[in-house]
Amino acid sequence: MTYTTEQIGALVKTTRKAIGATQKDLALTSGTGLRFIIDLEKGKSTCQFGKVLTVLHTLGISMSFTPPITSGANQ
Repeated sequence: MTYTTEQIGALVKTTRKAIGATQKDLALTSGTGLRFIIDLEKGKSTCQFGKVLTVLHTLGISMSFTPPITSGANQ
């Protein structure tokens, strides 16, 4: 499944609210800035991927990546 930045932002926002955390709380516990959390929840496409992963981990959100199927020998 392919996710957009807006969908990831909405997931972060929904999860954050479900645990009763403010954007400031999340920024402090994940070691990011408040502006970053605001931009992430808005789906800003230029957010740094490493920080996004840190925030997802802080919220307990897991991700899985599936490599494309390739033909031929294993690489």
